[in-house]
Amino acid sequence: MHARPRAAARFFHALALMAVSLALALPGAQAAERKKVAVKKTAASATTHRSAAKVPRKSAAKATKAVRVSARSAKAPARIVAAVPPRLSFGQLAGLHEVSDPLDLKSSVALVIDQDTKEVLLSKNDHAVLPIASLTKLMTGLLISEAHLPMDEPITITQDDVDTEKGSGSRLVVGATLTRGEMLHLALMSSENRAAHALGRTYPGGLAAFVERMNAKARLLGMADTRYVEPTGLSSRNQSSAHDLATLVNVAHSDPLLRELSTSPSYEVAVGRRTLQYNNTNRLVSSPAWDIGLQKTGYISEAGRCLVMQAQVAGRKLIMVFLDSAGKFSRLGDAERVRSWVEKMHPMDGIMLHAEAGPKG
Repeated sequence: MHARPRAAARFFHALALMAVSLALALPGAQAAERKKVAVKKTAASATTHRSAAKVPRKSAAKATKAVRVSARSAKAPARIVAAVPPRLSFGQLAGLHEVSDPLDLKSSVALVIDQDTKEVLLSKNDHAVLPIASLTKLMTGLLISEAHLPMDEPITITQDDVDTEKGSGSRLVVGATLTRGEMLHLALMSSENRAAHALGRTYPGGLAAFVERMNAKARLLGMADTRYVEPTGLSSRNQSSAHDLATLVNVAHSDPLLRELSTSPSYEVAVGRRTLQYNNTNRLVSSPAWDIGLQKTGYISEAGRCLVMQAQVAGRKLIMVFLDSAGKFSRLGDAERVRSWVEKMHPMDGIMLHAEAGPKG
């Protein structure tokens, strides 16, 4: 009787111990399972990384570069380019552009004279003394022509002929050799600075003697407003007035060589194995509407756009001077305005136009 209860008690005690053992073992098994899953995930990640590592380096580099560029572009501020104001000419600084004239010329200085009668048809600030840029070369050409130096004599461009005043370029490289006649042609027609400087440098006595001769010639012609310091016009210290330049144009026009060289539309020269073509800086010489006997253009920022011409208009031989014109083609436009005005004039009108001081209306 008593044995059965004891056996039952032992049985239930054993069941209780098994339950406790299972309870204790279950967290460990779950942890182990979680560890297996984690190991599988790690292995999968490693496989993914290995696959990524197999991507070609160039593609990866491009992707990286693209990301970097995009990031840089997103962070980079917008570039602001400051506008550099144009350098004012001496005429603008002096207020000469405030003077109006009946033809609304864009040049602050202008003078138009009948070459035969010396009648002044138009004048505007004609005694103002300003830089004249490459109009200087007209005096350079006149002196070279009058010196009767051999035009077939070869002249070689040297480092001394390179522009250090404005840093302008030239197709006549150091070592290039042309004849004196070719140099003169390029200086007058296409305003070649190195050619003009070489002409002065090879003048008897050298460059200093040539510049001295330039000023002596100006005094001889009565050009009291004129001063030269070099033969090209690159220096703003080369200065004159429209009145003086009209005198120079009249004298230069009497020289057949200067007339021919200054008005040719284009010219070719052989420099070594190359053939260089130069064009006239004044496109009006190629216009059928114009009969131009002599011309010269000029430009540096201090002088503005300049132009002198001898031309026949409506049967009248005229000398035209335009200085300090604002705008690339405005000096040519002023010449066209004068030509149209003269053509509309009656020969007996004898009209003379004067500029009036005061703001333009």
